[in-house]
Amino acid sequence: MQWEIVIGLEVHAQLSTRSKIFSGASTAYGAPPNTQACVIDLALPGVLPVLNKGAVERAVKFGLAVGAKINSPSIFARKNYFYPDLPKGYQISQYELPVVQGGTITIQIEGEEKTIRLTRAHLEEDAGKSLHEDFHGMTGIDLNRAGTPLLEIVSEPDLRSSVEAVAYAKTLHALVRWIGICDGNMQEGSFRCDANVSVRPRGTEKLGTRCEIKNLNSFRFLEKAIDYEAQRQIEILEDGGTILQETRLYDPGKDETRTMRSKEDANDYRYFPDPDLLPLEISPSWIAQIQSTLPELPQARRNRYISEFGLSAYDAAVLTSSRETADYFESTVKYLPSQAKLCANWIMGDINGQLNKDGIEINDCPVNPERLAALLTRINDGTISGKGAKAVFESMWNGEFDQDPDAIIAAKGLKQISDDGAIEKLVNEILAANAQLVADYRSGKEKAFNALIGQIMKATQGKANPTQVNTILKRKLNE
Repeated sequence: MQWEIVIGLEVHAQLSTRSKIFSGASTAYGAPPNTQACVIDLALPGVLPVLNKGAVERAVKFGLAVGAKINSPSIFARKNYFYPDLPKGYQISQYELPVVQGGTITIQIEGEEKTIRLTRAHLEEDAGKSLHEDFHGMTGIDLNRAGTPLLEIVSEPDLRSSVEAVAYAKTLHALVRWIGICDGNMQEGSFRCDANVSVRPRGTEKLGTRCEIKNLNSFRFLEKAIDYEAQRQIEILEDGGTILQETRLYDPGKDETRTMRSKEDANDYRYFPDPDLLPLEISPSWIAQIQSTLPELPQARRNRYISEFGLSAYDAAVLTSSRETADYFESTVKYLPSQAKLCANWIMGDINGQLNKDGIEINDCPVNPERLAALLTRINDGTISGKGAKAVFESMWNGEFDQDPDAIIAAKGLKQISDDGAIEKLVNEILAANAQLVADYRSGKEKAFNALIGQIMKATQGKANPTQVNTILKRKLNE
C-alpha cells in the first residue's frame, strides 16, 4: 500500500518584548534560576495580570505579514492543567477567538512554490522549566520563563513530507526574525516546533490518527523526528495495529520518538474566558499604525529581485533567507547595479562559505558591502581573474592592506594581462613552439586547443585575461 504523510506544525515563537506578557518581570535569557519571576509569575494570591501592549503589537504585525484576519475582540482563556512548573494550575492562552485568524506561508520546494494555510496564531504565556539533571532524584523548578510571551502559530495539515515541514519552519523562522518580533534563537528556546504527524492511504481524504511530537528545537531534529514517526506509524498499520493518539518526545541520541503521555483534546483543558482579563479590542487605527511599521516582506523582495535584477527564483530565495543577507546584497549591488548576478554569486558562495566556516553571522562579516563591490568591480573590468579575486578576497577577509583590493592586487602582483598586443605576441610565440599541437587542432582534435591555452596561462603565471586569450588564439588558429 502507498502511504501519504500528513503534517501540521505548531510553532511557539517567543516575542521580543523586554518584559513578560502579564507582568513587568524581565525576559532576558540566562539569569540565575527564579531571579526573574515576580509575584504575578509565582501566582501569589490576590495578584492580577496586566497585558503587555508590545506583545499584542507583535502578534498583529505577524498577522498582517501573513495576510491574516485580526480579530477584534479577541479573548484570553484559561487552559487548565496541573504541572509543577505552572504555579497557577492554568495557562493564560487564547482559544475560541485568537488575535490572528488564518493567513498563509509560501515555501519553496525544489524550485516550486507551495502555499501552506495557517489556522491561527494566538498569544499565550510560557510555563516555567523543570530541571531533572542536577538534583539527585529530585526535580528543580525554575520560573524565570513563566509568563514569557509566546505567539503560537498553528498550520493546517498541508505539509506532506519532512522536507516540506523543514522548509515551512525555516520560512516561518526567517519571517518572524525579518519583521523583528522574535530573535529566533532555537538554542535558547525562542523558536520551538511541535509536529502533528499522521499517515493515510494515498488517495484517501480521511485523516489518520495523529501523534504530536513536542519541543523540537532544531530543523534537523524536526526532519528526523517526522521521518521516524511516520515510518513507525506505517509499520504498525501494515502489521494490522492501530495508532493511539498521544504526545511523544524525540530522543536524538537514539533517533526515535517515545511516548510522553496520552494526547489531550481541547475539552480536557476545560477552557473558559479568563475573568481577570477583558476582551482585547484592536482598533482599525491601531492596525494601520502597526501596518506602517512593516518592512518590505521576503516574498515582495524575492519578486523584486527577479523582476528588477533578473535573478532566478532560487537566487532570490537564498538572498532573502534572512533580512540581514538581503540588506547586504542590496548594499553591494547599489555599487554595481548592472552586475547583480555577480554580486549574488559571491554572497551566496564565497561570503556565505566563509561565514559558515568561521561560525559568524553576516552582520559580523569583516568584508563590508562597499569593499566587496570594489573587489567585484576589478573582476568586472578585467583587472583580475576569478582565481585572482579569490586570493584577494582571502586577504581582505584577514584584514590585510586595510582590505583595499587595489592595494592587495598590486602587492601580490595579481593584475591581469589585458593588453591585446602583448597577448597576441605571446600567442604567436606559443604557436611557433608547439607546431604539433597546432596541427592536431587543425585536424579536428579539440583537446589540442585546451593544451595550447594551458601553455599560454602557464607562461603568464595565470595572469593573462582568459577571455582575450581564447578569442585571440581561435583567431590565430583559423587564419
